[in-house]
Amino acid sequence: MTNRYVYGVMNDDPVEFETDAVGGADRVYTVSHRRLNAVVSDIDTTSPEETDEDAQRHDDVLREIMERDGGRAIVPMQFGMAFESDRALKNVLRGARPAFRRALNDVEGRIELGLKIVREEDADVDDDAVEEAVADELESIAAQSVPNDLFSDRLVLNRSYLVEREDREAFDDAVAELEEQYDDLMFRYTGPFAPYSFVDVKIGAQQ
Repeated sequence: MTNRYVYGVMNDDPVEFETDAVGGADRVYTVSHRRLNAVVSDIDTTSPEETDEDAQRHDDVLREIMERDGGRAIVPMQFGMAFESDRALKNVLRGARPAFRRALNDVEGRIELGLKIVREEDADVDDDAVEEAVADELESIAAQSVPNDLFSDRLVLNRSYLVEREDREAFDDAVAELEEQYDDLMFRYTGPFAPYSFVDVKIGAQQ
């Protein structure tokens, strides 16, 4: 397996550890260019198929990185980014270095949390009032937030929040208080995740 599958990019010290990785690999390590470290594993293709199992492995590796050494910042890659060689990957890191540096600065010390609010069947809910109440409680705690697709007509709110690690408990408490206020709404509070919703680094086609 000579290709490099990329999970994300960080600027902390290099890592190496054994785990169940994408495509049947059992080791994750870093390929470095200057102060950027791409977190990779070996893979036998540059076009991996996104199975449920491998998608979970991708997320698990990112979570492992985020939890190491008291919390590391990483710019996550979407599933499927693979390169033919270290050289090809380093060329991409070199070209996108300013964008990665900016993105790492934006997510340093922060995690992504998700909140979906779903109305019960036939519940009479003032969506605007709920959105305003949520904003009043959560926006002052979060560093940033972005809306996500309302893919169901029962979804009142679907939003991702970028939260300082040290503010996680306060954010948890605020969500819990909101949940107590609305008996006819279901709160689906998830995370922490790698900050997919708050980075947008384009590193070109697979090499």
